[in-house]
Amino acid sequence: MSWSERFGSRTAGAGAGEGASGGGAARAGGRTGSGLASAVNGVRPLRSRMLDYDHSLLWVVVALLGLGVVMVYSASIAMPDSPKYSSYRDWAFLARQILFVVLGSVIGIAAFRIPISTWDKYAPKLFLISLAALVVVLIPHIGKGVNGARRWIPLGITNMQPSEIMKLAVTIYAANYTVRKQEYMHSFAKGFLPMAVAVGLVGALLLLEPDMGAFMVIAAIAMGVLFLGGVNGKLFGGLVATAVGTFSLLVWASPWRRERIFAYLDPWDDRYAQGKAYQLTHSLIAFGRGEWFGVGLGGSVEKLNYLPEAHTDFILAVIGEELGFVGVLVVILMFYWIVRRSFEIGRQALALDRTFAGLVAKGIGIWFGAQTFINMGVNLGLLPTKGLTLPLVSYGGSGILLNCVAVAVLMRVDYENRVLMRGGKV
Repeated sequence: MSWSERFGSRTAGAGAGEGASGGGAARAGGRTGSGLASAVNGVRPLRSRMLDYDHSLLWVVVALLGLGVVMVYSASIAMPDSPKYSSYRDWAFLARQILFVVLGSVIGIAAFRIPISTWDKYAPKLFLISLAALVVVLIPHIGKGVNGARRWIPLGITNMQPSEIMKLAVTIYAANYTVRKQEYMHSFAKGFLPMAVAVGLVGALLLLEPDMGAFMVIAAIAMGVLFLGGVNGKLFGGLVATAVGTFSLLVWASPWRRERIFAYLDPWDDRYAQGKAYQLTHSLIAFGRGEWFGVGLGGSVEKLNYLPEAHTDFILAVIGEELGFVGVLVVILMFYWIVRRSFEIGRQALALDRTFAGLVAKGIGIWFGAQTFINMGVNLGLLPTKGLTLPLVSYGGSGILLNCVAVAVLMRVDYENRVLMRGGKV
């Protein structure tokens, strides 16, 4: 029995009961025919379309965005004391972060209104546009370089980071590709190779910036979606081995990457503590000072121009210092909830034979999970330093905007799942 037949029989039964018992109310003039139909179906058309979403997921995302605004202000309030930011006001980064959150919310609401079928239709074009943006950022006088990396395209009040757009694009494109090539997923030439070439091209452009951290997240998304989509186990094992070998080769062939690895293994060594491991050592000091409950909001010492990038890559260290182990644990649990709900929504979509939507939802879960794991691992000294932000929390324009769009797409999948389970159409 289909979902529509099952729910149709239930509402039909409910309608019969309503008709038997509701005559008095109708005679009293309290209900019109359309009002009776709405009551029978148990749905208020205008309101239900606004409320038919995962409340817990939305509130967790809102909580992380709110925490991000507070912690960005706390982490950046002392930055004008340094010569590099001497022209900034102490609330400059707070104002920008609020602007990014508001814009992200507006764009997210607009993205929520786009049907998943539309994302499926335009997935290849979105991937090509994102690929072109990765090329444009490498063009001199167009791409903006900061600290030796060329990752941004200036757009006036903010900078666009094409790698953030590519994370969304590769999530949608990998799901679209898996659905289109489902019958060839066990074939190396027709199923595995084209996607591997596409990801390899993205990786080559990202390594020219260089942005190895973003490449790791994008590779994790692509491999994860292919695995969930049913790629041949041997091919997937070969892909993982190739990825690990490639990353190892890149590290070994690059002296500065190799030195960063050695610094990560022993950050307190005199050779590294004031050099490649400077950020890591001060991050660990911040966590140590925070202990169980932190030194109090605004009481961080490491943010006073000791810990570089305290408002972006290392914002978790400031959270650890000011809010302690308990604060960090709450943040971890909130991200766990997002990843868990992503996979649950994806599994529900797959049960409704919505393969593309299910893979997109799970791909978003892989995206948030992988990036969060890498960022937290770097802050805690479990992984080598990478230039990755903490989703929804760290300061940044492109990151916040694309995180909000990803959440909106995830909630759209959930919304369409619920409509279909009620017997409706999307």
